[in-house]
Amino acid sequence: MIRNLVAAVALAAANAAHAQPSYPSGPINLVIPLAAGDATDTAARAITEELSRELKVAIVPVNRPGAAGALGTDLVVKAPKDGHTILLTNNAALVFRTVLDPKTASYDPFRDLTPLALAMRSPSILVANAEQPYHDFKEMIEYGKKAPISIGTAGVGSVGHFCINTIASLTKADLTMVPYTGATPALTAVRGNHVGGVILALGTMTGHLKSGAVRGIVISSKVSEFPDIPTLAELGYSEPLFGIWTAFFAPAGVPPEVTNVLVPALERAITAPGVAARLKPLGIVPEYAPPAKLVAEMHDEHRRVSELARQAGLVK
Repeated sequence: MIRNLVAAVALAAANAAHAQPSYPSGPINLVIPLAAGDATDTAARAITEELSRELKVAIVPVNRPGAAGALGTDLVVKAPKDGHTILLTNNAALVFRTVLDPKTASYDPFRDLTPLALAMRSPSILVANAEQPYHDFKEMIEYGKKAPISIGTAGVGSVGHFCINTIASLTKADLTMVPYTGATPALTAVRGNHVGGVILALGTMTGHLKSGAVRGIVISSKVSEFPDIPTLAELGYSEPLFGIWTAFFAPAGVPPEVTNVLVPALERAITAPGVAARLKPLGIVPEYAPPAKLVAEMHDEHRRVSELARQAGLVK
């Protein structure tokens, strides 16, 4: 009996030595394909602080900007499938970039990544300089049917670019997209009244809206801070403007024990008390959605972006 007991203890010890440690077994690298200090990067760190407390391991932000998010995304696609490298990226990198530049963004977001959670949204907003003759969306469209209106964006292929295409397609107004090299020069252009309006992320425009320097014309989704700025749906249109959403992903092929831990932990982190207050000054709203709902939105957006890109001659 003693020999049997000793053998059983030895076998248990051997099995424990060879057993895989429970997930997570150490720090998790969170790849963010944006520059450090970007509003989304700052918001991401607020959520990952909560996630770190949930999982009781360090979450290490790894900023990998470049190629409109494609470089960081590709890094995670090729990472080990152990759940210790995950991604927080936006629809510009996952949907827009794969449609417009498939050579650079050679990954398939539906095949090469495992969706974990929708995390947050930054509404897109069309604003006009307060000196422009149009005061609301209806007046702007009526003006745009008589004379072309130049609308600044953060660049060709940006979310704002496709917002302009959406509005032009729905209203038949003559809107000319003026690409800038980012949000700051586009904002400078509208403040100087060099363009008829701009479409940018809400966080970029909040202070200028409050000061009265610009007027809010239409927004992609409602925010309590500016309840009088309508969405396209409120104006009676069938298609919404594109907003900027951000979501968590793991490499495709991670084992179920990884997703079984990460998905509920992310839900708790995103919806944690206090996160919304930290994101509000950035013009970002936390919004959790589970993997299935996230994928459905990606498919719908991919369809819309592909169709608008063909209409605009951006792709064949």
